[in-house]
Amino acid sequence: MSNETRWPPPLRQPSTPRPPSGTINRAAADAFARRIRDEQNLVRGFLAGVAAAGLGAALWALITAATNYQIGFMALGVGFLVGYAVRAAGKGVDAGFGILGAILTLAGCLAGNLLAACIIASREMGVPLSAILAGLTPALAGRVLRATFQVTDLLFYAIAVYEGYRFAISGRPR
Repeated sequence: MSNETRWPPPLRQPSTPRPPSGTINRAAADAFARRIRDEQNLVRGFLAGVAAAGLGAALWALITAATNYQIGFMALGVGFLVGYAVRAAGKGVDAGFGILGAILTLAGCLAGNLLAACIIASREMGVPLSAILAGLTPALAGRVLRATFQVTDLLFYAIAVYEGYRFAISGRPR
């Protein structure tokens, strides 16, 4: 018996024959799709999306307050952040995750605009931000959003909502 090693090592044969190229093992594909759908979690996606929308809104407001300039394209960052959070936490492949991402993105954009306006009003009036937020009613919030609305906001909101939808759905096979 020799201590020599055979080079190249012999190839191992697969235990089950591979299907011909271009064919799909339908049973395996269905099992894979079922497993992916079983991993989805809309509640986790929602919670992560809400947290991301809040973080995006806070960042938007802080940047706006720091620059004294309303930056509409911050909505794109909110859309990406929310969509990615919903996808990462929810692992969704269904359209419901996209709709969730779109709605939470819009809510984050509106909250960012509103919070930015409140911070600026707080600074200009010399009133603590907590006092302004405590006195904020839904009707007053609507008036503030209408007063600070710009036509370009529609474009940025639309793109952001699309991003929130698109990024919230996992790219896995459906």
